Amino acid sequence: MSCSTKETKPLKEGIWLAQLEVMDKELLPFNFNLKKIESGYIMDVYNAAETIRVDEIDIYNDSIKIQMPSFEGYISGTFNDSVINGKFIKESLDRIVPFHAEFGDSIRFHSSANTTVDVSGIWETKFSPDSEDEYFAKGIFEQHRNKVSGTFRTNTGDYRYLEGILDGDSLKLSTFDGAHAFLFTAKATDSSLNGTFYSGNHFKEPFIAYRNESFELADEESLTFLNEGYEELQFSFPNSEGTFISLKDSRFKDKVVVVQIMGTWCPNCLDETKFLSDYVKTKKQGNFEVVALAFEYAKTRDLAFKSIERLKSRVGVPYPILLAQYASSSKSKANEKLPMLNHVLSYPTTIFIDKKGKVRKIHTGFNGPATGQKYIDFKKEFDQYIELLLGE
Repeated sequence: MSCSTKETKPLKEGIWLAQLEVMDKELLPFNFNLKKIESGYIMDVYNAAETIRVDEIDIYNDSIKIQMPSFEGYISGTFNDSVINGKFIKESLDRIVPFHAEFGDSIRFHSSANTTVDVSGIWETKFSPDSEDEYFAKGIFEQHRNKVSGTFRTNTGDYRYLEGILDGDSLKLSTFDGAHAFLFTAKATDSSLNGTFYSGNHFKEPFIAYRNESFELADEESLTFLNEGYEELQFSFPNSEGTFISLKDSRFKDKVVVVQIMGTWCPNCLDETKFLSDYVKTKKQGNFEVVALAFEYAKTRDLAFKSIERLKSRVGVPYPILLAQYASSSKSKANEKLPMLNHVLSYPTTIFIDKKGKVRKIHTGFNGPATGQKYIDFKKEFDQYIELLLGE
C-alpha cells in the first residue's frame, strides 16, 4: 500500500468574481484579484475606491481557507484552478453564508438594459419606514453612465464603500470587507428609491429614499451625553496582561484623553482605529492619550483578547485596548458598564476629556473615508478640537 496526496492545479492568477448567497435568493457580488507569491497567495478585494489586502490564505490539497484581515470572518471551501466553492463563516455569531467564486469575470453586476435614471446626489432615506425600528440615513451617490458608487450615512456611522449599477430602473449596490456583507436593491426613479437592504443571510429590511440635496442627519455630538450629576467618565477594565487600567492612573493625569468605545468586529471602529493610530503616531504630544474600551462578541475572554491583539498587530495600534465586555456586543449591556452615559447608541463612540478629567464632548458614530468630504471635515475638526483642549 502507498500513500499519496491529491494533486490540484494552482489557482489562476488575476481577476475573480465572488458571490455570497443572501436572503430571497439574492446574490451579493464582489471582485478580487489573486496573485501567487513565494509564500503562497495574496488577494486584493475591491469595493469602489477601497482595496483590502488579504495575506492569510492557507491551502491544503484542494481545500482553502481565506482569513479576512482584522476581523474574525473567513472563507472556507474547496477549489480547482478556476472555481472556489465554500462558505463565509463568522464563528462567534454562528453565521454561515454560501460562497462561490469564478476566475476571469471583472464585472461586479451584469446589466441587461440601459438606464435613463441618474441617482447622483443626496438622498433622504428611511430604513424600516413606519415601524418601531425606523431610522434615517443620508444616501450619497455618484453615477457614471450606469455605474454607481457611494454610501449611506446613519447616526451611528456609514455603510462604507458601496459599488454597483443601474440596470434599467433597478439599482444594485454591494460591499464585502470581511465583516460587512451588504447588498442594497431598489427600484429607482430620478427622485425616489424603493428597496431592500440585506445584511448577510440573517437580516433584511426595507428602505425608501427621496432626493433632497439639503438633507442632514442629527448632530453627532448631540446624541450621547452624561447623565445628570456626572462630569467624569469612570471605568476600570483589564488589558491583555490582566492589568486593570482606569482614568485615575498616573499616565492620564493632567492630560487630554480620547476614549474610544469600540469592538474589533466593527468596520466603522476599524476605520476610526486607523485614524486614531495615525494621529497618535504623527501628532502625539506628551500630554495627549488615547485609550479604547472593547465590547466583544467573542464567546470567551481568551478569544476576545485574541481578537484585540490581532487588531493591534494588523493596524499597529499604539494605544491600550481594554476588554470591557465579551460574549456580547449588546449596547444595553455596554451601557451597564458605563452608567454615566445616557446610552451607548453606537460603536464607535468617542469621548473627549480635558486635562482636568472633565468630559467635554461625545461624538456618536464614525464617518469614515467612504463618506468623502464628511471624513475630510471630521479630520480637520478633530485636530482643531484636540489643539484647543491642549492649549487650555
